[in-house]
Amino acid sequence: MITYPTRATALVTGGASGIGAACAKRLVDAGVRVTTADIAPGADDYLDVTDPDSVDRLRTRVGKVDILVNSAGIVGPSAPVTDVDFADWQRTFRVNVDGTFLMCRAFTPGMIESGWGRIVNLASIAAKDGNPTQSAYSASKAAVIALTKSLGKEIATTGVLANVVAPAAVESPMNADTDPAILARSQSLTPMSRMGRPEEIAELVAWLSSDALSYSTGAVYDASGGRASY
Repeated sequence: MITYPTRATALVTGGASGIGAACAKRLVDAGVRVTTADIAPGADDYLDVTDPDSVDRLRTRVGKVDILVNSAGIVGPSAPVTDVDFADWQRTFRVNVDGTFLMCRAFTPGMIESGWGRIVNLASIAAKDGNPTQSAYSASKAAVIALTKSLGKEIATTGVLANVVAPAAVESPMNADTDPAILARSQSLTPMSRMGRPEEIAELVAWLSSDALSYSTGAVYDASGGRASY
């Protein structure tokens, strides 16, 4: 049974749409008080995850949270490695990796102080497979996995658990501009022969954010329609 601490609070980045919005709704439906943060309109709070000052201002406004879901991310350039512009590579890492790091650094101490917390970082199956023509995205999401593994070990005895979800391609605004050939390849590799839905990823995130989880930290949970092979 999925339960949460009484008066639990959550912060969801990338919460204006897609997986982030679905996670926020799922947690709200479970009685969790959720704040969404995003650079896009429609979230509760403005947040540029790449900017340490923006993260610090959000921490000041929101205060301590029990659950942190880092869903903010971008696909980045779709091109062979030899054609990737360095600025595009750097921007992908700033959003996907630096953003996750800054949020974890800002909000983990409050969880440790209270003795309970759940951190769920969103990566991708591309982090394991290495999608061709998506080197920046694949590498940045692999970094998110490694970051989460390190963090999970560091805080393993504090009552705070950090885990990562690695979805295959999901029907979300983030993929609206993704090369259709890349999405078609992803679907062809997925035994379920379809893209995932944000609410399906949100169910896994909800479990990882709950009291039901007690003996897992620094782990990677696939949500890939059977695509994951390891």
